Amino acid sequence: MKVSLPWQVPVALLAVIVGAVLQAATAAGGGPDNIWPALGLIALAAAGTWVMAAKPIAQAVVLFIGAHGAAWLLLSGIAGHEGQAGASFYLALGAAWLLAWCCVTILSAQKPASHHARKALGIIIPIIFGAWVLIVWEAVVRGAGIPFLLLPPPSAIAARIATSTGVLMADVRQTVFKAVLAGYVIGCASGFIAAIAADRFTFLRRGLLPIGNMAAALPIIGVAPIMVMWFGFDWQSKAAVVVIMTFFPMLVNTVVGLSASSHMERDLMRTYASGYWQTLFKLRLPAAMPFIFNALKINSTLALIGAIVAEFFGTPVVGMGFRISTEVGRMNIDMVWAEIAVAAVAGTLFYGVVALVERAVTFWHPSVRGG
Repeated sequence: MKVSLPWQVPVALLAVIVGAVLQAATAAGGGPDNIWPALGLIALAAAGTWVMAAKPIAQAVVLFIGAHGAAWLLLSGIAGHEGQAGASFYLALGAAWLLAWCCVTILSAQKPASHHARKALGIIIPIIFGAWVLIVWEAVVRGAGIPFLLLPPPSAIAARIATSTGVLMADVRQTVFKAVLAGYVIGCASGFIAAIAADRFTFLRRGLLPIGNMAAALPIIGVAPIMVMWFGFDWQSKAAVVVIMTFFPMLVNTVVGLSASSHMERDLMRTYASGYWQTLFKLRLPAAMPFIFNALKINSTLALIGAIVAEFFGTPVVGMGFRISTEVGRMNIDMVWAEIAVAAVAGTLFYGVVALVERAVTFWHPSVRGG
C-alpha cells in the first residue's frame, strides 16, 4: 500500500538537516542550549510519522510530542542567551512548528462518530494553534533579544498577571461588572424596544433608523468626554458610552430579523385571525432570534472596547482603561499587556456565554442543528 507522507514532515526534516549542519559549524561560538536535543527529537517524530502512517491518531500523538517537546527544549535553552539565537535555532523552531501544523491538519481531518470526541477535537485544535502563537512569540522575542519595553514575551506577561491579580480583579470589577454590563443591558434593551416600536409604526422606522445610524457614526473619543461631563467620572459615564455603541447594532439587526419570516407564514397567521402582537410573539420574534443574537454577540465585544476607551478620558483610580493609560506613562509595558490579556479573556468569555445562550434558544435553527 502506498503511504502518503504529509508535506510538512519532509520539509521539517530538511530544516533539521540544514540546522544540524549550521549548528555543527558554529558549535564553538556559544549560543542557546538544547538545539541538538531539539533537532534530534524532531527527527525522531518525523520518522515516527512515517512508521505510523496507517494510524492517523497515533501519527498526531507522535507529532504533538515531537513538536511541543522540541519547543520546550528550545525555550528552556534560550534562557540566559537572549539575543544570541542563530539560524539553527530558528530552523529548529520552524521544523517544530511544521510538525505542529501537520498534527493539527491530521486532527482536523478526523470525523469521529462520538459526540464527545468531536467536542474534544473542537477544543484541542484551537488550543494547539493558540499555544504556537505564544511559543513563536516567546522564542522570537527572546531569541532576537527584542527589548521587553517594546514587546514583552508571554512568560513576562503571565508573571505580571500572577503578581498583580488584586489590581487586575479590581479593574475588571470596575470596567466589566459595572460599566460594561450596565451599558450592555441598557443599550441592547433600548435598541430592541426601539426596533419593536419602529416595526409597529412606520413613521418611527423612517425616523429612528437615520438617527440610530448617526449615533453609531459618532466617534468614541468625541462622545466619551461629553459623557464624563454629563454623568461624572465613575462607571456611569462609561456605561453611557456603551449604551450609545450597542444601541444601533441591536436596532438594525432586530428590524431586519422581524422581516425574516416569509409572507406565506404571515398569511397563515392571518387565516387564524392572529393580531399583530400574537404574530409578533409566536412567529416573527422566534424567526428574528438569530439576528437578535447576532447583535448581542457583536455588542459583547463593542461594549468592552467602548468602556475601556472611555476610561481614558476620566475615571476613578481604577479600571482597565485607566490602568493602561497610566502604566504606559510609567513604561510598565508588561502591565499594559497583562490588562490587554485580561480584557481579551473577559471579552472571549462574554462572547462565549452569549453564544451558549444562543444555541439553547435557537436550537431549531439549521446553523445550530448542523453544528
